[in-house]
Amino acid sequence: MKFKITFLFITLISTISVAQSKTGTIDSDYIINLMPEAKVVIERSQSYGSRLDSLFSIKMKDYQTRVADFREKEKEMGELMKKTLIQELTALEQDIKKYQENGNKLMQLKQDELMRPLYKKLNTAIDEIAKAEGFTLILTIAGNQYAYIDDNYDITKKVMAKLGIKEPEVKE
Repeated sequence: MKFKITFLFITLISTISVAQSKTGTIDSDYIINLMPEAKVVIERSQSYGSRLDSLFSIKMKDYQTRVADFREKEKEMGELMKKTLIQELTALEQDIKKYQENGNKLMQLKQDELMRPLYKKLNTAIDEIAKAEGFTLILTIAGNQYAYIDDNYDITKKVMAKLGIKEPEVKE
């Protein structure tokens, strides 16, 4: 019985020691920013943002005109009219705030939609290189704090080469 337990224990230990993982790193944000498609995404995002801003400007200008008109005629108005106009202005102000919040959300959704194909392309390249080189784990270095990263396991340049992206020259 002791022999069987010892044999199972040794088998388990040897299995664990054989199943080591190979971990690599990548700077995905760096690659995404260098992709030629990123410029198109930025242009489309800015265009979409400009359309949202122009609609916001129209709403804001209308609000400012109404407030100025109210202040100008406030002394001549009765209490009921003041109360009604104040409620209308308050509702308009809340509408503007809601539009601004929704605009920010819409802008984020549009950017995510436009970036999705870039991330898919990047992830495909990462998968291919990781499988070809036997990596079991690839960590992104963007935004993370690591005490030490061995550059030999960084696949950023390999992924860039796979995607046909040239590294910009550093001018000193």
